[in-house]
Amino acid sequence: MATPQDILKMIKDENIKIIDLKFIDMPGIWQHCSFFHEEISENSFIEGVPFDGSSIRGWKAINESDMCMVPDPDTAWIDPFYKEKTLSMICSIKEPRTGEWYNRDPRVIAQKALDYLKSTGLGDTAYFGPEAEFFLFDDVRFDQTENSGYYYLDSVEGRWNSGRQEAGGNLGYKPGYKQGYFPVAPTDTAQDIRTEMLLTMAECGVPIEKHHHEVATGGQNELGIRFDTLVKSADSLMTYKYVIKNVAKKYGKTVTFMPKPLFNDNGSGMHTHLSIWNEGKPLFWGDKYANMSQMGLHAIGGVLKHAPALLALTNPSTNSYKRLVPGFEAPVNLAYSQGNRSASVRIPLSGGNPKAKRFEFRCPDATSNPYLAFAALLCAAIDGIKNEIDPGEPLDVDIYDLSPEELSKIPSTPGSLEAALEALENDHAFLTDTGVFSTDFIENWIEYKLDNEVNPMRLRPHPYEFALYYDA
Repeated sequence: MATPQDILKMIKDENIKIIDLKFIDMPGIWQHCSFFHEEISENSFIEGVPFDGSSIRGWKAINESDMCMVPDPDTAWIDPFYKEKTLSMICSIKEPRTGEWYNRDPRVIAQKALDYLKSTGLGDTAYFGPEAEFFLFDDVRFDQTENSGYYYLDSVEGRWNSGRQEAGGNLGYKPGYKQGYFPVAPTDTAQDIRTEMLLTMAECGVPIEKHHHEVATGGQNELGIRFDTLVKSADSLMTYKYVIKNVAKKYGKTVTFMPKPLFNDNGSGMHTHLSIWNEGKPLFWGDKYANMSQMGLHAIGGVLKHAPALLALTNPSTNSYKRLVPGFEAPVNLAYSQGNRSASVRIPLSGGNPKAKRFEFRCPDATSNPYLAFAALLCAAIDGIKNEIDPGEPLDVDIYDLSPEELSKIPSTPGSLEAALEALENDHAFLTDTGVFSTDFIENWIEYKLDNEVNPMRLRPHPYEFALYYDA
């Protein structure tokens, strides 16, 4: 582990002039401020660096705006996208008046979730492995005014361009709808870009694994990163998004992690793997279904029970629920299974290796704030373990092939962000009774989402409504 002294020595030895401090706002977007190196001292790693928090979404009022960024020396890396050599570090937020960690800072909440796990005596480590998909587009335009509203997306890989006249001729290599999984070049045009993204992430300290094209046409891709502890995994995911967007910009392209930017093809999810360990031993390996332990099955039971409320944090955008619809590999049915990707909780087939035993929650997407999503998921799993929640019988069939009568017996995910927020309002004791999330945070989250996303969407006509109703 790096120490403040290590960082200060690096700054001096490598003649680094600029220190860039990053932190995450409540909805899940990185913010940053760059400091001349002389402004950072050993005390900065204890008391923090002051800044105005009143303009950060969902945070402080103007009359109590002073806050402090406390850099984590373990997160230091040289930013590859700046001309001047710049040292980047991720921060947690403190209240300067009290010296306490700020209860609306997502990174602080994530650390509290780990502390809560340890306090229960159930385990000392939670590992998370997120799989965030994204689209790589060549052109994006959108606008909304009082008398107009539209979006336009384009990609050289888009199947809709198979008849377009292109400079040098249209070569015709366009992945079909739902046929973009693992094609080789020339159909896959993004190999070199993805490789640069992956290797750049490694330079920034992210543990990397692989990269590949994804199912949808129009440039859907995924890069694989290794699992890590809760806070570190969330840190890596934020670096993942930062690197991908900036490498894409270098190539004149643009990236979106929106769950459903394209109509009538697969959306982008963020399947999330979870396991709990204690003293270096995996606790989900056992002799029950799919070689899970009883503890692991109870953890799944907690996730399935609280899933409607969980989705308010793991799928927190109105666009999330355009992905969570049947027919596009979306896990809308709240069930679990071994190796079955149509279930919302999947137990991957991991052979006889106890260390690989985990479960995968397939609902989340990358519009979520990863610190909040992972913390909430851990709280739900712990609640299932503590209360021995039975997940029911597994479903080892393709859920999408079940009859309407059979499907009616399986609970499903909320159909909208508003419904998920209502579920969270009615079911949040598993988050707040733990001390991980405060009641203030939950109330503020629901109010923010309703006022800034749900209600504004409700007020605006949708372009397709004109096709449906203009001649009424």
